[in-house]
Amino acid sequence: MSENAFPGWHGTTIVAVRKGGKVVVAGDGQVSLGQTVIKGSAKKVRRISPGGRDVVCGFAGSTADAFTLLERLETKLEATPGQLARASVELAKDWRTDKYLRNLEAMLIVSDGTDLFVITGAGDVLEPEHDVAAIGSGGNYALAAARALSETDADAEAVARRALEIAAEICVYTNGNMTVETIIGA
Repeated sequence: MSENAFPGWHGTTIVAVRKGGKVVVAGDGQVSLGQTVIKGSAKKVRRISPGGRDVVCGFAGSTADAFTLLERLETKLEATPGQLARASVELAKDWRTDKYLRNLEAMLIVSDGTDLFVITGAGDVLEPEHDVAAIGSGGNYALAAARALSETDADAEAVARRALEIAAEICVYTNGNMTVETIIGA
């Protein structure tokens, strides 16, 4: 089936801000199919607690694919408790080399309150510069806004919320229905 025969799923902006000893991950709620909004209140930021330590995850891309990756990340964290970097690298390795996982279309932002990573299907585990990360359709808009706002006196949550609001004003695949999770560093 050609790419134009079936319109692609679009949607989501996830932004994460590390500031003042905590990380805030915020995501919008829109899921679109082509030019149609299918759902406006999807929850794309979640808290998982493998091994008793909380990790906040935000995902962009296919929801089913993202849940598959979240489950795999949870398994990796259970095998390496308290080692988010190691679990993220192991997930990225599997994602890149496993024939089934390689076809998953999603990206993740993960944080345990100290570490902050973007995990991609290309096998990348990126620690963002400037303590700000963003993914998804409006990710570049949110990233630019969050970087500028993080230099102000605003706290991490205010920066993340406003950056997502700005992205929603610009990106047609992003709405202002937010899910926000805060995690304190160890």
